[in-house]
Amino acid sequence: MKLNLLSCDAQRPDRRAIAKCIAEYTSLDDSLCSELTDILLDGDAVDIEVDGKNTSSAFRALRKLSIDYEIVE
Repeated sequence: MKLNLLSCDAQRPDRRAIAKCIAEYTSLDDSLCSELTDILLDGDAVDIEVDGKNTSSAFRALRKLSIDYEIVE
């Protein structure tokens, strides 16, 4: 399932936790996840693809990190 990560509304976002979350639910490597996290926190949207079996866990983790997202597919 494709997700568009729109923004992070946390007052003090945890870069490492966000990168770890992205890495856990996608098939991307850690360095790319860190790069995507920086892009997200700079205010740009990021497209990721979540494995089908982990979608509900990914949604929960993104909400916990105060990340706004939209489902693309």
